[in-house]
Amino acid sequence: MSFQIKILLLSFAASTIISLIIIPILRKLKVGQSEREDGPQSHLKKKGTPTMGGLILIITTLLLSAFLYIDYAVDEPEIATRLLPMVFVTIGFGLIGFIDDFKKVVLHNTDGLSPKLKMLGLLIIAVAFVVMLVFNFDNGTDIYIPFIKLYITLPLWIYIPFAVIVILATTNAVNLTDGIDGLSTSVTTIILTCLTVISIIWDIKETTIFGCIIIGAGLGFLLFNLHPAHVFMGDTGSLLLGGAIAGIALYLKLPLLLIIIAIIPVIETISVILQVTYFKKTGNRLFKMAPIHHHFELSGWKENKIVSIFSLITLIMSMVGIMAI
Repeated sequence: MSFQIKILLLSFAASTIISLIIIPILRKLKVGQSEREDGPQSHLKKKGTPTMGGLILIITTLLLSAFLYIDYAVDEPEIATRLLPMVFVTIGFGLIGFIDDFKKVVLHNTDGLSPKLKMLGLLIIAVAFVVMLVFNFDNGTDIYIPFIKLYITLPLWIYIPFAVIVILATTNAVNLTDGIDGLSTSVTTIILTCLTVISIIWDIKETTIFGCIIIGAGLGFLLFNLHPAHVFMGDTGSLLLGGAIAGIALYLKLPLLLIIIAIIPVIETISVILQVTYFKKTGNRLFKMAPIHHHFELSGWKENKIVSIFSLITLIMSMVGIMAI
C-alpha cells in the first residue's frame, strides 16, 4: 500500500506546484473562459477566468509517468511497458482537447476544431489504443460482467468497435459533466479512485500506478478548480480524464462497470439526449437547461450543493461497483 500512497502524494504535490506556475501564466496570456449568454446568469461573472487548465493534468501525468517508467524499467520492465497504452490514450485525448481549446481561446476561433476533425482525431487514438491493447499487450477480448462475476469473450470484430464506442462515449460524457466549478474533477477523481481500488484488490500494478498518478493530479488541480474556480480545465482536461477512465476500465476488462460507477456522466449524457429529442418533437424543453446540472442550478441549487450531491452519488455507486466485482 505504501507505494500507492507515495505515488499519489508525489503526483498531488507536482500538480499543485505546476498549478501555481501555470495559472498565472494563463492569466497573463489572457487565456480566459467565455460564457454562453443563454446559460445561467451566475456564470457570466466567470468570464475571463483562465481556462485550458487541463495543461496542468497533461504536464503532471507526463512527468510522473516518465519518472515511474524509468524507475520501474530497471527492476520491473514489464510493468513499465504496460503503462504506455494508458499514457497514450490519456495524453492523446488531452492533446486533442488542447488543440480545440487553443484555437478557441488563443487564436480566437470560436468554433475551435471542427466536430468532424475532432471526432476523427479521437477515433484514431481510440482505435490505436484498442488495437495496441489487444495485439501488442495480449489483453484479450473478454469483458467482466458485474454482479454475475463472470467473463465473456467477444469476437474480435465485435470487441474492437465496442471498445472504441466505450472510449468515445465515456469521453463525451465526462466532457458534458464539465460545466460547474469542481464538478467534473470531483466526479472523475472518485471514479478513478474506484478503478484504482479494484486494481489494488486484483493486484494489477500498472493500473494501480497510473490510477494514482491521475488521482493525485486531479486532487492538486481541484484545489484551484473548486468554487469559486481560479482555473477551468477546458476540453484539454475533460478529454484527458475521459480517456484515463475509459483506458483503465478497458485495461481491467471492466467497461460495463462504468454504467454503475460513472452514473453521473451517464445521466448528464442522457439528459442532453432527452432534451434534444423532446425539443425536436414538441418545441418545448424537458429541462430548464441541459446537461442536467444546469437544470438544478437554474432551479436554485448552489454550485457547491450540486457538486457535493453529485460526488456523493458517485461515491455510493463506486462502493456498489466494488461490491459488484
